[in-house]
Order: sequence, then C-alpha cells, then structure tokens
Amino acid sequence: MKLERAFLAIILMALVTYIPRVLPIAIFQKEIKSSYIKSFLHYVPFAVLGSLTFPDIFTSTGNLVSAICGTLMALWLSFREKSLVVVAIGAILTVYITEIILIIF
Repeated sequence: MKLERAFLAIILMALVTYIPRVLPIAIFQKEIKSSYIKSFLHYVPFAVLGSLTFPDIFTSTGNLVSAICGTLMALWLSFREKSLVVVAIGAILTVYITEIILIIF
C-alpha cells in the first residue's frame, strides 16, 4: 500500500510541476506584443527569487547586525556593477569581519 501511495505522489507532483510550464504555452500561442506584459514576464523570475531569498539573509548568520552589514555591502557592490563573485565574496568577508569585531567588543 505504501508503494502505491508513493507512485501516486510522484504522479501528482509531476502534474503540478508540468502544468504551470505547459499552460502558458497553450494560452499564449501568438507572440506577445504588449511591452507591459513582456516587461512583467521578464522581471517575474528576479522578483520571485528575491522574495524567496531576502528574508533568509537576516537569519543566515548568528547576529542580525552582521547580516545587515553583509547585505549592505552586497547591495553597495552590486550597485557599483561588480561581478557576482565579487559581491558574494565581499558580503562574506564583511559578515566575517563584523562577527570578529562583535566578539572583541
């Protein structure tokens, strides 16, 4: 009985992940000409990724102050148009240095 439930769960999960991918193709068979809809569809993945990861930034370290400092450094470096590797390393180093300063004081 457990194996049958596992297969049913796999089939349902496959449908749930397949339908959102096929549904837009079936609905939008013609090229989308509206610049508003095109820009909306272009920015949706970035907005979803940001909304999923941003709250975890503040709980990723043991201290809220170091998390805020790392976030501010990452934002500053990204606004200066640095590469993703530089932004990530800069944020990590900032968190590390902030944690050391907080331990000392």
